[in-house]
Amino acid sequence: MLKYCRRPDRRSSGHGIGRVLIVIAAIATAAGPYPGALAASPGEAGARANPSGLPVPRFVSLKASRVNVRIGPGEDYKIAWVFTRPGLPIEVIQEFDTWRRIRDSDGTVGWVFQSLLSGKRTAVVAPWSNSNPRPIRAAASTGAAVTAYLEPGVMAEIERCDAGWCRLSGENFNGWIAQDQLWGVYPDEQIN
Repeated sequence: MLKYCRRPDRRSSGHGIGRVLIVIAAIATAAGPYPGALAASPGEAGARANPSGLPVPRFVSLKASRVNVRIGPGEDYKIAWVFTRPGLPIEVIQEFDTWRRIRDSDGTVGWVFQSLLSGKRTAVVAPWSNSNPRPIRAAASTGAAVTAYLEPGVMAEIERCDAGWCRLSGENFNGWIAQDQLWGVYPDEQIN
């Protein structure tokens, strides 16, 4: 039996992609006078040492059910918006002390405190699209049986990725999806 999973309604608090705008989001995207450089892609030459010792950029997920995103790296900076969806994938694009500059699947940028992030890998199915649901398959092959269809915007845990396919699991579904249909994993990235 095929399953059809819808993304949660974004309008209700605590569901969906989970961002409640508090201040105009454009403020969060403005460049500020913060140390460090943004890396354009993983493994880019000339990467700088980061306070965490981890690579930048990298994908992580939100640990808490309420995460304040600020316009700068510190509690003295205004809150730009609040994430209300734990587990949401986020890209760390810069580090400063105990603060991480992050980017969400919409491309919006802001700063969060490091302890609100987790190394657990999750992904959002095709957030750039409002069209057709994406098939989840029984095996990592276009010829494998379809076990479910996921609407764009559905969030899932990444179990592993290899050779252009990722094994996902979520509420009432699990299986394989083409890696290029996900936001939360880099092209050709391997996850074990």
